[in-house]
Amino acid sequence: MSEARSAPSAESAFRSALLSVDPRLSKFRPLPRILAFDAFDSGTHGWTELLGNYDGRGNLDTVDDHMRDFRPPQLSSCTFFDIGTHGAMSGTYALKLATRPIPGHTATAIRRLTMSGRGLLQIEAYFTYKSEANLGGGPENDRFGDVVWDGNLHPSEAQFGAFTVATDLCGDGGLRYHTVARYLNTDLDNRLARQWVYPTVPEPTPREHLEGKVKLGYAADFTAPNPEDWEPFGEPQELCYNEVPTKVNWHYLRWQIDTEARRNVELQVNDRVLDMSDVPVPPYAERYDSLENLLNFYFSVRTHSATRNFLFLDSVVISVDW
Repeated sequence: MSEARSAPSAESAFRSALLSVDPRLSKFRPLPRILAFDAFDSGTHGWTELLGNYDGRGNLDTVDDHMRDFRPPQLSSCTFFDIGTHGAMSGTYALKLATRPIPGHTATAIRRLTMSGRGLLQIEAYFTYKSEANLGGGPENDRFGDVVWDGNLHPSEAQFGAFTVATDLCGDGGLRYHTVARYLNTDLDNRLARQWVYPTVPEPTPREHLEGKVKLGYAADFTAPNPEDWEPFGEPQELCYNEVPTKVNWHYLRWQIDTEARRNVELQVNDRVLDMSDVPVPPYAERYDSLENLLNFYFSVRTHSATRNFLFLDSVVISVDW
């Protein structure tokens, strides 16, 4: 006979009850301690543009070429030409990341915190992604990449490149590393991939650029510039694009890592849970000063076509078990 499942503690039961009656939090599964609950209907909550480092004279010309034009996040009511104002999943405003219509261009939003402990760390979000709706044009607009308009599939789906969720972490005497999960919707030739991928190398840093170890140009992939430095994990996953670029369906994302072991744990997107425990997390070979207990998160969106790409975030919860 199997052992009876132990009853939850009074504290745990009370916490579960509080979460379940709050419609803002009941759609999440946070770890015991919530560090941030960012509902973008009430503002940007500290999510800001990622700008590269510059010199002590405040000379912005010293910002690396590939980081000068990332574009800041903005509040958006998700308004489109055909339906008007869509609104967010809850309320009116979502946080919107928008690229320029330049292949390779990236928009980012970063949240900067610090660690007061080590252990499980989790970020949850409700998101949607879209390419910009274009009007006019001839029959050639019925085809893009490997997608042909058939009344169901829409060529704009192949105009969306990728979105990324990642961390920038440092501790234990300057040991720095990133954990990264990217949804590669299309490859660089605009063919549907629908694959989760991770980088096998650390992200290039401004110090490495200043030392001449790395030089990236405008619209380079700042996370890992060489396409060969990305590897897939899990099986391909088709998300709900829903046929045209102005239909918005919100997706659930939950990503968990372990900052004590410096490793990935798992990624959940909608009903799919991907084991990331074997996904490597390469640290930097050199130590970094002034970054002790660094706890940064970022979302980014990258276009592989000459079409603006959008990532919308309805809300984000960051939680820990320490």
